[in-house]
Amino acid sequence: MSRKGLILFSLAGLFWGIPYFLIAIALESFSTPTIVFARTAIGAIILIPYAIKTGSLKPALKAWPFVLLFAALEMIGPWFLITEAQKHISSGLAGLLIATVPFYAVAILALFFKDRSALRPVPLAGMAIGFLGVGIIIGIDSIVGDTSAIWIGAVVLAALGYASAAIMANRKLGEVPIAGTIGLSMLIVSLVYSIPASSFIPKEIASNPPLESWLAILALGVVCSALAFVIFFRLLREVGAVKATLITYVNTAVAILLGTVFLSEPITPGLIAGIPLIAIGLYLSTKSPGIKKRPRRFASYEDSSS
Repeated sequence: MSRKGLILFSLAGLFWGIPYFLIAIALESFSTPTIVFARTAIGAIILIPYAIKTGSLKPALKAWPFVLLFAALEMIGPWFLITEAQKHISSGLAGLLIATVPFYAVAILALFFKDRSALRPVPLAGMAIGFLGVGIIIGIDSIVGDTSAIWIGAVVLAALGYASAAIMANRKLGEVPIAGTIGLSMLIVSLVYSIPASSFIPKEIASNPPLESWLAILALGVVCSALAFVIFFRLLREVGAVKATLITYVNTAVAILLGTVFLSEPITPGLIAGIPLIAIGLYLSTKSPGIKKRPRRFASYEDSSS
């Protein structure tokens, strides 16, 4: 991985490891529809004006079927499932379950696109070891602890959506400017959630939420939505879909660290057994040259304005 790719990889992993912690804080005062609506509305407010100014909104509108599909696979479904699940499972576990994304990405590419480049021995072994680590954590904590299989399944389903969205975007939105794609996607999602959120927002505002809840919503919109997606799309352009999804391993470490330190979430026996395997899987998956990035690239902000 190049230096640029490594920087983008680290930033994307950090910015998408934080949301689980912020969601846990926001859920103390706001409903799931409100949280999803607010973070996407904030993201749209930031990106849509820039997309209009640079002329990148028009190409996104022309590609609206794929933008709509991306929005559904990446945000409409997964963000509801993850946020709602965090009412029942810890933020660290939610982040950890998302680490299954690379496994699904490889499986989708192999089964539906006949792309065998990601199935070479070393990266495949790394992903298998990492996924085994996740499975051990889920298995042990389901037996020892009080982890609901339904909400585990909800987050795993969200992970499948993430994997599908990354692959679809890399193949179908390669020439669409980032600002237009993400801005329009967030506008669509905010419109979808504006109706269910409208039934909660008046009561939630009337309850006088604390400052930290408002700051969590703001950070989810600015840092974890608008900024994080810009970085992630640049990462897709730099390293390809499969390697880009490996940021979920970094997400996991960030989510567990924040949950443990600031939310007093316990380090369970499952985490102790599984985290080393995930770390080994990350190392093998990212160090191997076996997974090659696709030649297709994402148009950047600068491309859209030239």
